[in-house]
Parts: sequence; structure tokens; C-alpha cells
Amino acid sequence: MSGANVAIVVALVLWPLRARGADRRVQAAVAVLAIVGFVVLARPGASVLRAAVMGGVAVLALASGRSRAAVPALAGSVVLLLLGAPELASDAGFALSVAATAGIVLVSPSWSRALRAQGSPRPVADALAVSAAAGLVTAPLVAALSGVVSVVSLPANLLAAPAVAPATVLGLLAALVSPVVPAGADALSWLAGWPVRWLVLVAERAAAVPDGATGWPSGAPGAVLLAVLIGGAAWALLHWPRLRLLALAALVGVLVLGWPLRQVNRGWPLAGTVAVACDVGQGDALVLPTGPGEAVLVDAGPDGALVAGCLDRLDVHRLPLVLLSHLDADHVAGLAGALAGRRVDEVATGALAPTDDRVPRLEQVVAAAGARHVVLAPGVRRAVGAAEIEVLAPDPGRAVAGAEPNDLSMVARVTVRGVRVLLTGDLGAEAEARLVADGTDLSADVLKVPHHGSADADPGFLAASGAAVALVSVGADNSYGHPADRLLDWLTADGMRTYRTDSDGDLAVVGRAGRWGVAVRGPDVVQRATAGGAPGVPAGTPAHPAVARARRHRVATWPRGSQRSSTARTDIAAAHRGRRGGTAARPRRLRRPRGGARRPLRQRGARAGRGRPPDR
Repeated sequence: MSGANVAIVVALVLWPLRARGADRRVQAAVAVLAIVGFVVLARPGASVLRAAVMGGVAVLALASGRSRAAVPALAGSVVLLLLGAPELASDAGFALSVAATAGIVLVSPSWSRALRAQGSPRPVADALAVSAAAGLVTAPLVAALSGVVSVVSLPANLLAAPAVAPATVLGLLAALVSPVVPAGADALSWLAGWPVRWLVLVAERAAAVPDGATGWPSGAPGAVLLAVLIGGAAWALLHWPRLRLLALAALVGVLVLGWPLRQVNRGWPLAGTVAVACDVGQGDALVLPTGPGEAVLVDAGPDGALVAGCLDRLDVHRLPLVLLSHLDADHVAGLAGALAGRRVDEVATGALAPTDDRVPRLEQVVAAAGARHVVLAPGVRRAVGAAEIEVLAPDPGRAVAGAEPNDLSMVARVTVRGVRVLLTGDLGAEAEARLVADGTDLSADVLKVPHHGSADADPGFLAASGAAVALVSVGADNSYGHPADRLLDWLTADGMRTYRTDSDGDLAVVGRAGRWGVAVRGPDVVQRATAGGAPGVPAGTPAHPAVARARRHRVATWPRGSQRSSTARTDIAAAHRGRRGGTAARPRRLRRPRGGARRPLRQRGARAGRGRPPDR
């Protein structure tokens, strides 16, 4: 808890005393007790003591009504803390605490008086002034640190503020009473649970507000820019009162008209979606909508919140089938988060090595979701709603002790309305070449590129798919060098257009056989920042109508019958290939490559014999 929140707690505790006109010394004593109780409850760690000191300075201003006396106290506290712990000079939390306390001390008293002069009750005026002052003063720092500006933080703080004090006080009393009267402590804990539930509810709902936060330049430039904008707006509103009514009208217009219209016209999810490769960072998660509110999930990425967010954006409430290519963390660590709150029937894997010690944990997660674990062998076919699933690998005979997990990745082809998607997990070059040598039918329209674009790939396998589009699920600025330069070159030579989650965000294949395309949602900078975790080309005739309606989602389309000759050019600009990949080429009509038709499949596969440099 920051010094700002400590001040809010103390302000609410002091309100009954101030309303009764209690002596300021009594108010100060109660405030000190509240802060001491907070320290005892939260345990006196460095961050807690820092927040307590900052909150104490804010209390000095709130209880004494003398903000000028609080300024020297704030400066002295900062100097003492820095002398005692010099490392705080580069600590973001310390900077936020100092800024929030300064805003409360210097700004909130006058704002509170102004609100009370307009008829607002004192507790409402104090809560509004403290939250607004702390929020506005710290906004540039938050933007600099996270690259995000939130427009819901102020209302969320105001809604949460009334519950902070009772939750803290009741929790403290429960801790103090528990050694003497355990039953009383249980009762107090039960009571404290209600305001805590409210805090959780406010946090969840605020985080789920569409467009509640937006990306912003990070670092010093972003902080300076936001500070100038906030300061300029405040100065203008202060010196030109007529602008206040105009600003209020603009704000109401945005909230009442602009925001609802934006939600209606977001264009995501798109009608007729065949598959969506979710932007989950350095991992895989692919969604195959199979009916209203339901879908097949293929892998669950490294973070439950990210894959759950993708499913929420697609309005998926039921998962009749979940396919896990293999059990590496970047494919299954988010499984519990993906299944939570959704009806799940089956979770399927391919054959797993008997020595794989991750299976018991998988069984626990599946059982907790009320689902059952099944193993699918090559040749198995499943129909789930609009999706037809055919398992191609791995051979159960290769699931022996010590087998390489990547080489046991499930390979499956999914067909939805005639559009075929080849799912490949994290296959390596040796396993890929083996499938080609075995004569496995790998033909598809869309290839989910194996292993996030690793250079450990077999060109013959890529060529054997005959795909028009390659989807690469990869994390921005990953340390593996994915996708590798030469892999992108192979995809380009095979006539595939490459789309990447690191640069394009969620990727949606939309339409039906003969008339389908790819739409990109764009990187979600807010999602990437909070996770701690972040082009299409028109082909003449519009694709599926839903694609044509997509507003901010750039789209590329391919006619099914001519995809092998109409996709020889790539969306990855050669000059920009590398770790971060290229940007999309400028919109243009698709055309055949110079020099005639592509080489026969057998000749293109012959490149597998070339020497391979080590993976970057």
C-alpha cells in the first residue's frame, strides 16, 4: 500500500472526529495509531515503512490543516529515508510515494475546500480531492514506468476508498484478538472479508473496462509529455473559466456517445472466424471457434491471464475440447487460467513419455476444471461443432523414456468451413523431416509455424504444407532470436505470407474455402504492460463480409483455388527481417512472381540438404 492509500485510510478514520470538532491533537493521535496499526498488520518491511512515513506526512497536513508545515516534513522525511537507504533514489515505488504525498499535501486541501464550497459533504470532498491529487500527480510517473495511461484509475480509487479503512481496521483487530479470542478473530475476519470482496470486485471490473487504459510513450519523454498536457490543461481551466463548461461537455460526449460507438464498431471478434492465434507472448495459444460462445483451445500459453483475456475477447464460455501439443510451460502454464470460469469437457494430448513428471500436475488442473484427460493417437478424427480435427502425430511408439518432448508435439490438421489449419506444436527439424519421409499428408491453407519460428526447422516440412499463410506465435523482444532469419526466408520462398503475434497482436483467419483472409487486431500494449508480461493486403475482391467490415484490423485475402501462385510475395520486408521482423508491405494487389510458377514441391523440399547455421 502506498503513502497515498495510507492517507486515504487515515482521512476516513479521522472523518467522524473532524465532523464532531475533536481537538487536532486527538485527531493526530488517532492518525498515528492508524498508521502504527497499518505497519503492524502489513509487517514493517522497507516498502511498508516507506509508505507509513509518507502517509504520516500526509496526515500531518490533513490533521493540522497546515500544508505549509507538511512540506518541510515531507522534504525532511525524503532526506532521512535516502540517507538511511540510498538505493531508494532509483526505486520506482519510492518516487511514486513521494509524488503522491506531495500531491495530497499541496493540492488536495484546496480542492477539498472548493468541493465543500460547492456543497459536497466533507468525506466525499476529501476522498475526491485526495484520490484526484494523488492520481494526477503520479500519472506521468506511471506512464513512464509502464507505458500505459489509465482513465479508470480515478473512479476505481474513489469506489475502492470507502472499503480500504474498514478492511484495514477489521483486519488489524482480528490479528490483535486472535491470540486471546479466536472465535472473535474469526468473526472480525469474516466482517473484513466483505470490504475486501468489494476491493477485488472494483479491481476486476475496472481492469475489464474496454479502452479503460491506453498505451503511452514510456520513459522520460512520455512522462514529460503527459506532465505538460496535464499542467497545460489545468492552467487553461484555471485561467479561462468558460473552458470548463466546454471541457465538461466534451467529456460527457466522449463517455455517452464516443465510447459506446467505439465498442459497437470495434470489429472484434469477426464473424466467420476460423482460427485466432492469440498474442500471449513467447508461447502458443490458438482458438478455433466452433459455435456461439464455444471453441476448441489449442495450447494455453505461458500466462493464464493472457490466454483468458484472448478467450474473453472472443466471448468463449465453453471449451468442449482443449488440445495440448506438449507439456512445456510456454504451452500449458496458462491452462488453469484458461479453464477457470468456463465449462470444459475434454483436455487431449498426444502420446507422452512415461517419464514425463509433468503429467500429474496436468491431471490435477484438468480434474479441478471438471474435465477429463484423453490421449489422441494418429488417425483419430474428431468433429467439434464446425471444426473437423485430424490427428497426424506423434507415433505412440516414439513416446519412450527420455524422449524429446518437442518431438512428441501433437500435429493436427483442423478444417473449418473448408479452410485447413496445420497445428505443429514445437516440432524440431528431425521430427519434421521424419513426417515428410513417412509420406504424411501435411497439406493445409494455414501453417502454424513450429516452435515460434526457431531455425531448427526442416524446409521440406514447410514446403510440404503448401500453405498460403504462416502464423508465428512469438513474444516481442524474446531472447531466442525467434523467428529466425533463415526460417522467414524459407517461408517467403515457399510463397507464404507471414503474420506474427509480436508485431501484429491477435491474428484471425476469417471466411470459408475460396474466400478467406487474415485480420490482425494489432499489439495490445496495455495487455503487455500489465502482464509484465507487446497487415494485410487487399486482394482486389473483398473477402468474407466480416473482414470487409473490420475497421482497425488490417486484412489480407486469398482465393482458395489460386493460393499457390498468388501468394509468392511476402508481407515481411526484407530490409527489416531479424529478431523483430519486418513491417507489412504497402497495400498492393497480389500477383504471380517473376519467372513463372513456383518450383514443384519435390524440388523445393530439396533445400533440406543445405547446411544450417546454429539457431540464433
